[in-house]
Amino acid sequence: MRAYSASSEEALRARDMLKDWAGEDFLTAEQYQRLEQETACDLRCTNVFLRLVLFLFTLVIIGAAVALFFIIFVSHPSDQTAGFFLLIFAALTYGAAEIAVSQARLYRYGIEEALAVCSVGFLCVGMQAAFVSGHSYSTLVPAGGAVLSLWIWHRFGFPYAALAAMIFLAWLPGHWTSSPSAQHLIVAGLYAGALATLAAVRPHDRSTYLDREYSIAEALLWIGIYLAINLQLSPLPLRDLWRSTHLTTDEFSSVFYWTTWVLTWCLPAVVLIRGLRRKDRFVIAAGALAAVLTLVTNKLYVGGKHHTWDPMLLGALLLGVAIFVRRWLANGQGGIRHGFTAERLSGKDKSWLSAGVATFGFLSPHMATPSPQSDSPEVHFGGGDSGGAGASSDF
Repeated sequence: MRAYSASSEEALRARDMLKDWAGEDFLTAEQYQRLEQETACDLRCTNVFLRLVLFLFTLVIIGAAVALFFIIFVSHPSDQTAGFFLLIFAALTYGAAEIAVSQARLYRYGIEEALAVCSVGFLCVGMQAAFVSGHSYSTLVPAGGAVLSLWIWHRFGFPYAALAAMIFLAWLPGHWTSSPSAQHLIVAGLYAGALATLAAVRPHDRSTYLDREYSIAEALLWIGIYLAINLQLSPLPLRDLWRSTHLTTDEFSSVFYWTTWVLTWCLPAVVLIRGLRRKDRFVIAAGALAAVLTLVTNKLYVGGKHHTWDPMLLGALLLGVAIFVRRWLANGQGGIRHGFTAERLSGKDKSWLSAGVATFGFLSPHMATPSPQSDSPEVHFGGGDSGGAGASSDF
């Protein structure tokens, strides 16, 4: 059961398409105005920047309100008492999210998203404090977080809720077995089961507003399966991928270790083929990302020697592939091959590129702005005693 009606979400999807087409001059002003009147809906939306601001402000307000409650009414509570109150706050924040959607008609507005996120956080922390306080993490906490995250994804359609559910599921095998091999297999099996379920459901909504949400979820599941089978990528931070440190077969059996190595080469091809056959850009992006990660981690797997020019060679390879694919598509009849083209057909591509450039510049400003130079040390000359034409330091 969705929190929004299908007609409202389809209307929003149609309005987004109309704005995109009008921005690319595919529609005249008269056509756009006439079609816009036919796609009116009562949902309240906002732009991505205000959405992010409202999300952060709502998180701050909720956190401050809960802290103030504990300071005024429940000072120095026990773990169980604090846990039960947090569970109550989890129910209240989720109920507030439902009200914000049903009464205020908020849609991707930031406020209802923050309320839903807080409900998951309060639920997990509350269960940890109320039921497993003084013990290590139990399966209750990640299982509860995964169930609520899945429900929020199904109910509201937030893509990051599906990602949160995957993260919670990844914690479960650690409580079931101490074998690293079994943990990797269980995580991959859980994601594969979810992927099979999604693949069975998705064809029925191929042409509806749900297709994009299912596409993002499928891409995330493919990436999750890849991370579960890539033994060199899973336990290492991304900053360590270019170092010489790597896992060995001592931590896993030789058969399991080298089987995962073969799978890291096979899985990206499978994902790319599925994405290309379905013309699914998110799945294609997942396959391309998995292929790049395979190239990055291959030397770690085989124990090869790393060089400082490895990233440069990888960048040159990716650049060459991109140029080849673009020219291959451009040389097709009308610049199209098998339904694919290198030409930009949507203004969303330009907006995504602009957002990516802005994000990259925000995250790494030092790469675009030179670092300030230190003041040059004071230079002391020798006094000019050796000056020519009879000159001296007293001259």
